[in-house]
Amino acid sequence: MAAPHRPTARRIALGHELRELRKRARLSIQDAVQGFSFSDTKLQRVETGLQDLRSASDLRKLLTLYGVTDEEEVERLVAVQREASSREWWTPLATELTPGMPRFLGIEAAAQEIRAYNPTLVLGLLQTEAYARTRHESAKSIDETTTEFVEQSVEVRMRRKEALTRDEDPLRFWAILYEPALRHIVGDAELMREQYDEIAKLATLDNVTVQVLPQTTRGYLFDHNFSIMILGDIMPTTIQVDTPFGTSSISDKRREVGRFSRQFEALSRSALPPEDTPKFLHQLSGEITT
Repeated sequence: MAAPHRPTARRIALGHELRELRKRARLSIQDAVQGFSFSDTKLQRVETGLQDLRSASDLRKLLTLYGVTDEEEVERLVAVQREASSREWWTPLATELTPGMPRFLGIEAAAQEIRAYNPTLVLGLLQTEAYARTRHESAKSIDETTTEFVEQSVEVRMRRKEALTRDEDPLRFWAILYEPALRHIVGDAELMREQYDEIAKLATLDNVTVQVLPQTTRGYLFDHNFSIMILGDIMPTTIQVDTPFGTSSISDKRREVGRFSRQFEALSRSALPPEDTPKFLHQLSGEITT
């Protein structure tokens, strides 16, 4: 298994592989931690990519327990563990991010493809800096956040967008936007026209697909945003949903992944084809008068 290039991706991949090795050895998590100084809870967090194992000695002992005897394989996994402990670009900001956001950022950074839907707002990876800042500013008194938090949130969002245009392996992104989300005025007419232009520009990229779900659709409609993060064959596809409490809920359970994947497919069938998106955005731009 080739290790993914980013620290969080490495940690998730290592945890996933350790879980598969444990299952192959027919050991429960409780059985596996016998004789170790860490708990079954920690091992569970390691297997889900939430935490580093850190100790190479502990990793070697686990691999021995799981029946991994090939020294090259052991050294490969130890190297992955070492690389997984390096810092991500958002690490200095982690204490200021909302609950669940660091893990979401890590999984998003590890993703090869993301499919996302939002019925109320322009999706974050498509937002302009002005749209993102105005949206956060409008919620500042309600969410009791600070100017520093707003600026940090905008900085993080713009940094995330770079994945769409990076030279090496740009993120494949398939977005479905509900028409009312596009018609909702954030800021003023000029800001929204710039936002429409940005979506249209990004939609021309080979790795980006944007569909609009018309308000008049009689097909399937879902009332909550979600993202499907596809991490490749070596890591499980993961679902992310924003909660009303300002946190991020994440799951890689097959049942949930299957359900949200079917929802996305149904929404895509109800939406306009991608080639109609530029015309739709141009029409919206011409209708704005405020």
